[in-house]
Amino acid sequence: MKIRRITGLVAASAATALVLAACGGGSDDDNDGDTDGESTSEDGGDGGGGDAEGLVTSTQINVGWNQNFYEYNSSSATGNATANNNILYMTTGGYFYYNADLELVPDEEYGTATVTSEDPLTIEYTVADGQTWSDGTPVTAVDTLLEWAATSGHFNTAEVELDEDGIANEEELEGQVAFSGTVPTVAYISEVPEISDDLMTLTVTYDRPFSDWQTNLSPGVPAHVVAMHALDIDDPQEALDAVVAAIQDGDTEALAAMSEFWNTGFAIEDQLEDDPSLYLSNGPYVLTEVNGEEYTTLERNEAYTGSRDAPFDLLTVRIQGNPGDQVTAMQNEEIAVMAPQATADILTQIEGLGDPYQFTQDDTATYEHIDFMMGNEGPFDPATYGGDEDTARSVRQAFLSLIPRQEILDSLVVPLNPDAEVRNSFTQVPGSPGYDQVVEANGLGDQYLEPDVDAAQQLLDEAGVETPIDVRFLYDNSNERRLQTYEILSSEMAESGLFNLVDAGSVDWGTQLSDPTIYDASLFGWQSTSTAVSESQANFVLGGINNFGEYDNEEVAALYDELSTTTDEARQIEILGEVEAHLVEDAFGVTLYQHPGVTAWNTEAIEEVSPITIAPTIFWNFWEWAPGSAQASA
Repeated sequence: MKIRRITGLVAASAATALVLAACGGGSDDDNDGDTDGESTSEDGGDGGGGDAEGLVTSTQINVGWNQNFYEYNSSSATGNATANNNILYMTTGGYFYYNADLELVPDEEYGTATVTSEDPLTIEYTVADGQTWSDGTPVTAVDTLLEWAATSGHFNTAEVELDEDGIANEEELEGQVAFSGTVPTVAYISEVPEISDDLMTLTVTYDRPFSDWQTNLSPGVPAHVVAMHALDIDDPQEALDAVVAAIQDGDTEALAAMSEFWNTGFAIEDQLEDDPSLYLSNGPYVLTEVNGEEYTTLERNEAYTGSRDAPFDLLTVRIQGNPGDQVTAMQNEEIAVMAPQATADILTQIEGLGDPYQFTQDDTATYEHIDFMMGNEGPFDPATYGGDEDTARSVRQAFLSLIPRQEILDSLVVPLNPDAEVRNSFTQVPGSPGYDQVVEANGLGDQYLEPDVDAAQQLLDEAGVETPIDVRFLYDNSNERRLQTYEILSSEMAESGLFNLVDAGSVDWGTQLSDPTIYDASLFGWQSTSTAVSESQANFVLGGINNFGEYDNEEVAALYDELSTTTDEARQIEILGEVEAHLVEDAFGVTLYQHPGVTAWNTEAIEEVSPITIAPTIFWNFWEWAPGSAQASA
């Protein structure tokens, strides 16, 4: 194994990648969904349709979550988070979505994606006629073409470097094409796609067979908006034509300007910009307000003509990072649905709500884990030891040897789920058909369950590394379960005398993960967004949008290349077992547990709440939601 910094030209991610899970929501660790029977006005107070006694008297609803919407471009390196995708799911369309059985369903109201040839694999994307963005511009296949250009890395000539303030190398990027969120599997489409004269059909040809093509390429941000801002064009049609011309001609100057805007132009600070083109809609809802870390408001999109109509005229996603605050808000009839991060105390409080509240309890598609930063000249980076990879690996192994995985599970998860077990796979969910086979292959089930100070000491002695070693540890310090995990870890490390955890906890942990100067190890959750077999590639291949630690193993990359073209399910599991064996041998990090989940709602305010395990969890069937008994009678 070798570890190096991301080298530019083609950064990598995965269109089917997992997304950051924050601190609750959909029972995932980075989101927290709840709705309330009472709407809010622009200042976050009582909405105009609310009853002063409690439940609303019109079709308005509040949904709770733990992290606010902060970027419209969820394909960028900084925008890949569930908090963003939840909102975009309700405001924009695509070729497929998941149903309650986790089956991919074509959304032919948006368009079709059809295989026209198996050899070579050729897909024809056709956008349905009659759709418009909320600024009146027709929806076309140019949005999908731009998404290919941005996420394939086909035109990139430089690499974006991020820190906690955003892009750190702006001067170096001047005049360079540097889309920040490229995807290795989209790069399997190396030829520029063909687009029809009417701009409604895009034809892409893969260089190789690819089993997960349905989740690999989707429409992204509105292409005309990117060109209008980046190329100073006033007319939307002219802007669309300019995007097509720049991509077909390989116009580096135009593409450089577009990549700069694509990377940063859709970011949101505390409020929405006055320019509504930066948050357009072609779906059931349109985004109308973002208020710091307090709430995001959506209104019914009157121009939407599809069948998945908005069930409420106004939907406000209220932000409450503390799960206990969500329960209190529900009890006070301030929210009607919530999926907070579950703890034993939170479950007890929810059980105590009584009528008219209902709740469901189950594991989620999010798993907790600890990762290392291997490219920051810190304690886990070979560069710190003169490029000695063996020494850096020994230090990582020593750290892992002190993590009390079983104690963490018993303290934080077993009270919610007595049958919970330590998760021993990076790619397979416990109980899934391939889990046991992959765990047997990776060997993790026999390691790192209980602290082994002697083993850690021996590793460090043999490596000749002085102790104690300072380790800056990044996590969400507003999340009670993560805070408790940190306290357990900190105590164990201090007691060993080998490592000293330096508290780098932050509520902004999600945006800080891409900044190697801030931390050496991190604790957070990954939430699945699809059932694609190659979903985990972005986590473990150099340049992957989720590979924050700059892990680089060429054999792992080759295995993922093989996986992407393998349709035999038995061989797919074998490949993932081989991948994980490398991850364990290289001491990439360690998995902890599957997140327990709970979703609760007020039946007098909302009905038809039916969460699924993968993102967008509680929001997946938002168009089927209905006003509850109190709203209906009102």
